[in-house]
Amino acid sequence: MHKVVKNIKYAVITVSDSRYNLLISREVENNLEMKNKIKSINDESGSLLTRELNADLYTIVPDNKEMIKGIVEHIVDHFDVDCIVLTGGTGISKRDNTVEALKDIIEKELDGFKVIFQQMSYEEVGLSAMLSRAMAGIYKDKIIYAIPGSVNACKTALKIIKKETGHILGHLGR
Repeated sequence: MHKVVKNIKYAVITVSDSRYNLLISREVENNLEMKNKIKSINDESGSLLTRELNADLYTIVPDNKEMIKGIVEHIVDHFDVDCIVLTGGTGISKRDNTVEALKDIIEKELDGFKVIFQQMSYEEVGLSAMLSRAMAGIYKDKIIYAIPGSVNACKTALKIIKKETGHILGHLGR
């Protein structure tokens, strides 16, 4: 029997070109305008995950394979987190690079997460669930989840993440 880790430290990363472009926009003239612009970035999924997981870190990156890998590696190397949840970039368009980025660094894939997530999604949205390339894996003893960017998909994934992350960490000997 493995222990279940409590008090999990989470990081949330939203993968989105449009939100990242708003974040780095050079159209602002002073710091007050920048602060208001950041507040106006509408990231419902990132906000939901950050709130529900009581995440210690939150950031936005574009749909760029190298930047996705870079931010995950940076967070793992420089911050005390147990789990990183990425939302967005898991679809089938040419700009969806989250899965490819993570497959470059993941040491062990947790195939069951995708199966369970797709089954739950199928019950909610039908055959459209097959368009999701959600995944999970282990990287340097951290759990990494990649889930779609829709709020409903995040709510579905949270049911799994909240229930199983502590159990998985226990298997990792944390």
